[in-house]
Order: sequence, then structure tokens, then C-alpha cells
Amino acid sequence: MTHFMPGTRLGEAQSRSLRGALSRFGTGVAIVTTHGSDGPVGMTVNSFSSVSLDPPLVLWSAARASRRYPHFAGASHMAIHVLGADQLGLCQAFAASADAFDAADWHLGEDDLPVLRGCLARFDCAAYAEYDGGDHGILVARVLRATIGEGAPLLCYQSRFGRFDPES
Repeated sequence: MTHFMPGTRLGEAQSRSLRGALSRFGTGVAIVTTHGSDGPVGMTVNSFSSVSLDPPLVLWSAARASRRYPHFAGASHMAIHVLGADQLGLCQAFAASADAFDAADWHLGEDDLPVLRGCLARFDCAAYAEYDGGDHGILVARVLRATIGEGAPLLCYQSRFGRFDPES
């Protein structure tokens, strides 16, 4: 068991231990897109969550140290795409590069948002609030539109990707 003392920075071993424990929580995988100053920008996240149905709010978080973070922190609108199990390549492309749109089937949608085709769900959102989350920014967005697709989800567990078969 690793103990974390309040008010102290984590050492390397403690940080590894915390990361390992957090990785035991399986999550879905999403790509968040917006329109940046030089064109469309996207990033892969597994921190997406619902917040409220009334008003319709969702959240996700991004590392403040990421070069992509300023694009999203300053964005008025963003699209959050829930990925299917068949979209691992897309997940990896946007994890590696903000401009992986040439590897994607996409178009400009409402609010000038770059939207990806073929996802399990998409939430077109307006920025609502941002909160300090330590080394991450917690971005809350108001859902303007939601679309639903079909298929099995892409999941992340212990930094590995897999699928959930709802039929088994």
C-alpha cells in the first residue's frame, strides 16, 4: 500500500503506484475536436463523463502541459466523439498528433466544428466552465446536440485498448 501525504509532491515510485491504481478503472475512449487558429484540432481522451441532464453538461480533462490544451481551453465550441472498437487506429492517430484529420473521415459541421463520422456517439457542445484540476484543466461543456451510432465501444484498461461485447 502506498500512502500519499497531503501537501507533498509525489515521488517517482508514488507517482507510478498512483498511475497503476488509476489504470484499474476501465474507461471509454473519445476524441475531442475544435476549430483552432490554424484549422481543426483534435485529441484523444479517456476522461469524458456526464455531469448533468438538466442542463445537459459533460466534462473532460486535458493536461495543461499539452500543446493542444490552449486550443480547447479557449474554444467556444467542441465536439466529443465516443469511439467504437473498430476505431483504434483513429484513437492512436489523434493521441499522436493534433492534426490527424487526414487519417479520418470528417467534415465541418454546425458551429464550424470538425466532426468525425462513424462514432458511437457525438456531442456537439458549447464551452460552459473550466476548473483547476492540478496539472489538468477540467473542461465542462453544455451539450447542444447529440447523435447516436451503433457498435461495440473502444475501451481503455491498464493503458491497453480492448472491446466490450454486449452480447456475451
